[in-house]
Amino acid sequence: MSRVLSLSTCWCSHRHTDGYEMLAEMADLGFEYVELSHGIRISLVEGILKAVSEGMIKISSVHNFCPLPPHVTQAAPNYFQPSAADPRERRQWVRYTLRTFDLARQLGVRLVVIHCGSVPYLFGDPGRKLSRSLRGDEKSEPASESVYRKTLDRVLGKLEKKAGRYLARLRSSIGEVLPAAKEMDLWLGLENREGVTELPLDNRMAELINSFDAPGNVGYWHDAGHAQIKEQFGLIEHRELLLNNQERLLGLHLHDVSPGGRDHLPLGRGQVDFQMVKTFIRPEHIVVLEMNPNVERADVAASRKYLIELLGG
Repeated sequence: MSRVLSLSTCWCSHRHTDGYEMLAEMADLGFEYVELSHGIRISLVEGILKAVSEGMIKISSVHNFCPLPPHVTQAAPNYFQPSAADPRERRQWVRYTLRTFDLARQLGVRLVVIHCGSVPYLFGDPGRKLSRSLRGDEKSEPASESVYRKTLDRVLGKLEKKAGRYLARLRSSIGEVLPAAKEMDLWLGLENREGVTELPLDNRMAELINSFDAPGNVGYWHDAGHAQIKEQFGLIEHRELLLNNQERLLGLHLHDVSPGGRDHLPLGRGQVDFQMVKTFIRPEHIVVLEMNPNVERADVAASRKYLIELLGG
């Protein structure tokens, strides 16, 4: 099986008004496949369908929501959350996720990347608390390692207790769209996230995937940059996350991360151990470069070359 190497449209969709021209730009960089990311406005779809029908390029995967809801004009994968307490929001998540499935079917795509919602906090957001403790702010210096570890353990303990009901809602929402995924022969890739309060909590990913009756339609989507950010916070070990989910792995988003936690950088410019990540990549996996819109065209091309050399070695 030939490996699928893809480029996410998150790099360039914002600056295009014609989907055909957008995909032509990506094809000109040497990519045979692209992932339609969560910034695809409905106005881009006609050109995308034309480019694919002409054989200009292939679509490796689509990222929910794709296309965006009609009233949304910029990338908004968390606009509606499957874990939301409000059932009206969950119904909207189901509605626009099924719309993503329809586009995937039109394009002959078999994999949809899914964000899984979050645990909301009005006050005392755990991510901000951990960032202040780890890095300090204008009022205080960074905490010592022992103090930071105590803060981390306390925050995660409270998050675990609160997360249960949101995980239950998440599972119910996925269960609502799963029959359609089965009918369309779609795989749902549940993505690990960079936010402390985003779901599923990393230690619950395998449990969540295994809870569905159709494991062949639900799997794991690994974002290497997100995992690196959490490793730098001391929340996880990147390799361990991959190890625990390798049997369910469907594909990966690859991008690099600076020491300060800035992500979606060109490959080889940051802290991600791509040699380690490489050991988990199999020929059947979809591998997607997910670049920040500010990344220069030459750096996208360099990242493609880096990836080809990494996986070819």
